[in-house]
Formats: sequence, structure tokens, C-alpha cells
Amino acid sequence: MNENDSSFWKAVADPVRQRIMKYCCCRQRSVTEIVTKVKLSQPTVSHHLALLREAGVLKVERHGKELWHKLDQKKVAICCGRMMIAFAPEEKID
Repeated sequence: MNENDSSFWKAVADPVRQRIMKYCCCRQRSVTEIVTKVKLSQPTVSHHLALLREAGVLKVERHGKELWHKLDQKKVAICCGRMMIAFAPEEKID
């Protein structure tokens, strides 16, 4: 893992952001949909979405005036793979 991964781990550590990630897993979601699902204010959700975008966890597309978010499963898999290599290597290290 490298220093660029730290923003990923900070972003995914928060329980609210984990709920957002789960909701955005396999489908694009509008900010309005996310606000309704997580039952938080729009500014609070937007703050969490910004952190997830900065960490590269969410892909974003603009449709008209709304931003639509979807989990970047490839990025999540890469970072989890790096964690496994760093902390659970196949070879025993003494």
C-alpha cells in the first residue's frame, strides 16, 4: 500500500460512508436518492459524497442538473488486494 491509499481507508472507515457505498454498489444513484435512503440532510450527504469521490471510491456522472454516483468496484478491489498483500501475504514472513 502507499500513501495514496490512506484517503481510501479514511473514506471507507466511516459508517455513514459505508452505507452510501453499499447503496451505490451496483447502480447509479442520484444525490436525492442517497439523501432519502440514508436519512441525512443534503449538505451532510454531499460532504460524504465529496470525500468518497476524492478517494476514488465513487464514479460520478452528471445528468442534467444532478450528479449520479456509483461505487467504483475496481478501485475497491484493488485497495483490498493491496491490503491483503501488505497484511496477509501468502508466504510466512518472520
